Amino acid sequence: MITNTELEYKGNLYPNHIVEFKQDNDKLYFTSENGVILQVTILRGSVIRFRYATNYVFEPDFSYAIDEEASLGYSILDVTENETEYLIKTARLQLLVDKMTLRTQISDLEGNIINEDEAGFHWEENYEYGGNTVKMSKMTQTGESFYGMGDKSTHSNLKGKRVENWVTDSYAYGKDQDPLYKAIPFFIGLNKGKAYGIFFDNSFKTHFDFAHERRNVTSFWADGGEMNYYFFYGPDMSTVVSAYSNLTGTPELPPLWALGFHQSKWSYYPESNVKEITALFRENKIPCDAIYLDIDYMDGFRCFTWDKNHFPNPKKMISELEEDGFKTVVMIDPGIKIDRDYWIYKEALENDYFCKRGDGPLMHGKVWPGECNFPDFTNPEVREWWAELYKEFMSDIGVHAVWNDMNEPAVMEVPSKTAPLDTRHNYDGHPCTHRKAHNVYGMQMVRATYEGVKKYVYPKRPFVITRAAFAGTQRYSSTWTGDNVATWEHLWIANVQVQRMCMSGYSFVGSDIGGFAEQPNGELFARWIQLGVFHPFCRVHSSGDHGDQEPWSFGSDITDIVRKFVEIRYQLLPYLYTMFYKYSKDHVPMLKPLVYYDQEDTQTHFRTDEFIFGNQILVCPIQEPNAQGRRMYFPKGKWYDFWTQETLNGGKERWVTAELDKIPIYVKAGSVIPKYPVQQYVGQMVIKELILDTYFKLGIETSEVYEDAQDGFDYKKGRYSLRNFKLTGKEKSLTIQQFKDGSFVTSYEKLKFNFYGLPFKIGKVHVDNEEVDLKSMDSIKENSMLIDKNFTLLHITSK
Repeated sequence: MITNTELEYKGNLYPNHIVEFKQDNDKLYFTSENGVILQVTILRGSVIRFRYATNYVFEPDFSYAIDEEASLGYSILDVTENETEYLIKTARLQLLVDKMTLRTQISDLEGNIINEDEAGFHWEENYEYGGNTVKMSKMTQTGESFYGMGDKSTHSNLKGKRVENWVTDSYAYGKDQDPLYKAIPFFIGLNKGKAYGIFFDNSFKTHFDFAHERRNVTSFWADGGEMNYYFFYGPDMSTVVSAYSNLTGTPELPPLWALGFHQSKWSYYPESNVKEITALFRENKIPCDAIYLDIDYMDGFRCFTWDKNHFPNPKKMISELEEDGFKTVVMIDPGIKIDRDYWIYKEALENDYFCKRGDGPLMHGKVWPGECNFPDFTNPEVREWWAELYKEFMSDIGVHAVWNDMNEPAVMEVPSKTAPLDTRHNYDGHPCTHRKAHNVYGMQMVRATYEGVKKYVYPKRPFVITRAAFAGTQRYSSTWTGDNVATWEHLWIANVQVQRMCMSGYSFVGSDIGGFAEQPNGELFARWIQLGVFHPFCRVHSSGDHGDQEPWSFGSDITDIVRKFVEIRYQLLPYLYTMFYKYSKDHVPMLKPLVYYDQEDTQTHFRTDEFIFGNQILVCPIQEPNAQGRRMYFPKGKWYDFWTQETLNGGKERWVTAELDKIPIYVKAGSVIPKYPVQQYVGQMVIKELILDTYFKLGIETSEVYEDAQDGFDYKKGRYSLRNFKLTGKEKSLTIQQFKDGSFVTSYEKLKFNFYGLPFKIGKVHVDNEEVDLKSMDSIKENSMLIDKNFTLLHITSK
C-alpha cells in the first residue's frame, strides 16, 4: 500500500491514521484521527459498500437509485488486524484497510488484487456552496479496460476517456459529446480476465477519469454530497452487471405490444393525418403497434389538454385506432404553462407544488408553452398529485402509454439549458438545491408518471418512456437516446449507446430510428431499421422539418426492405419477450457486447459493432454508405448464417457480404429460436403453432421460451409458460428434452420444429419413447415436424 506523506496537497485533504474501529453486524467503522469515518457494509459476499464521512458526520442515508427489493445477504464475515492493516474476509473477497491512510485494497481469495486505492478518498472544501467536493482515485493496471456509464456517445471501451454526469438536453449531439441525457455513474473494469464494477451513488454532478490524466490512475469525484460507492466483484462481467442490476432494479414485464414496431414524428396532427398514417401501415402491410402524438396534440402546449380543433374527439379517435390494432402514446413534459385560467397551473400554485428559487420566488423558465413553472417531483406529495392527473387520459379517454420528454429539465434561452442551481427541492424530506436534485429530476417525474399510468391502465400493464434518467430509472420506464441526427456517424453512435445502456443495467432502450434531426436518404433509413429492429425499444421518430420519415417515404425498394426486417422482429417476438423475462427476473442484459459475451478473448475488448441479441443471435449492422459487405468478428463457437444456414467457426474476423436488403445475422449452434407467424400487430391473430428453428450442434445447448397472456398481471400468480429445451447433438442422433414450468395454457397445441444443419438423414423419430410413423409427418423431407406441445423427450436418429 502507498502511504500518505502529507495530509494536504493542492487544496485536497486526506484521512490520516485510524484511531478507532468498531463493528455493528454487517457494518464496519474505521475512524481516523482527523475525523474521517469509513463505513464498510458487506451486502453480499461479492458486493461491498464504502461510505466516507468527514468531521465525524455522515449525511442521511437516502438514495433514489437503490431498489427496495434488492436481494442482499452474506454467509461469511471475518475481521482480523495486524500492525499495519485490518483484513476483512467474505466468501468471495478479501479487503485490506491501511491503518495509516485509510486506503483500501480488494483481492480475491487467492490474493489476486482486483482493485486498489491510489490516493484513495480525499476531499476539498467547496467555499462557494458549502460542503465538499469528494474524490476517489484508484490504481489502473496496464491492460485494464472500462465499460458502462450509460448513454456516452463514445467508443465502448472508456480507457483513456474522461466523462461527466449531468443530464443535459443535447439536441443534435455528436460523437464524443458529453454530457448527454442520462446520468448513470456505474462502470465495469476488466483486467487479466477478471471483472469488477463500481457504482458511485451520488446525484450531484459526477466526473470520471479512466486513466486520461494519468495512465496508471482512474478517479471519480462529485461536486458535493458523500463519497458513497458500491463495489461488485465478478470475476465474470455477467455477474457484475447482474449484481448492479439487482441493486438498482429492473422493470416489470411490459405489455407485448410495447416490444412491437412504433411510429412517431414531431408531430402527427390533425386527427386526419394520424388516421392517414395508420391506414398506410395497414395498406403497405408493415406491422406496427403504436402511433405517437407529440406536443402539438395539446391546447397551446398545456400538459393534459387537447387541441379540440385538431382532435375534436380524442376518445373516439383512440378507440378507432385501437380497433385497427394501434395503441396511442402521448407526450407529457414537466413545464406547466403560467396561465391563471389553466386548472393544473392553479392547482399546483395553490398547493405549493412548484419549485422555488433560493430566496423564495417560483423558479420559471421558457419551454414550448412559453413561460412555465416546474413541479418539484422530488416531493412525494407532488408525485402523488401528478400520478392522479393521468386518470382522465388513461381511464376516460383511453390513452395507452405516456412519453416524458424535456425532463432534464430542459429550459430554453438560458446558457445552462436547465434550472438555476439555487432552485430548491424537497428530495423526499432531505431539502437541497438543484445541484443535488438535477440528475434525479427526470427520474422522479417519470416515476410519478409510471405510478399514475400503472394505476389507471390497470388491469393492463403500464408502458412509459423517458428521455432523462439516473441510475435506477429502469425500474419505471423505457428510454431512448435523445435527439440524434440522420447521419451515418449517428448510426454508429446509436449502436454503441444501446449496447452501453444494456451494460449499465438499462436494457429497455432504443434510438430515434432514421435520426431525429435532418433527413436520411433511403439507404441510411434502411440500414437504421436493420439495426433498430434488434433494439429492445423500436421506434421511428423525426423532427419532421426536413420531410417524411415513414417506411414508405423512400420508394418501393426501401419499403420492401423495411417490411422484411419489421416482419423479422414480429416473428422473433417470443424470443424478444423471453429476453425481457430474463432481464426482468434474472438481471441479464437484453443486448450483450462481445466483451460481455466472451471477456477472455482480448479481441472482443475493443469491438463496438457486433453484439449478441438475447443469448443466441449475433448481429452486426452495416454502418457505411454503399457497402456490399463488411469485416466482422465472430466470437468463439459455431455460428449459422441466418439467411443461408451455412456454418462457420468463430474466434476470428471475416469478410461477410451484406447487400442493402441484408445485414449479417448469425445464430449460435445448438439454439432453439422461437417464432410466431407475422402479425400486423400484437394480438391480431390467435397463434396456432409455435415455430422452433433448431440449429444442430455436436454437444449440449439449452434454450428457453417464456410466454404469458402478453398483458395484465396474472403472470405474477404463476400463470406463465416457461419451456426449457436441452438439445444434445451427436453424429447420428439429436435429442431434445423439454422442461416446463407455469400454469399458463398457450393458444397453440403444436410445436413446429425446423431443423438446420443435421449431419444425417432422419430415419427414426421417437416422441416420449414412442416411435412416430414418418409417413404421418408431411414435412419430414424438409427436416421439419409438428409435435404435441407437451412432449418431454424428442429423439431423432439416422436409422
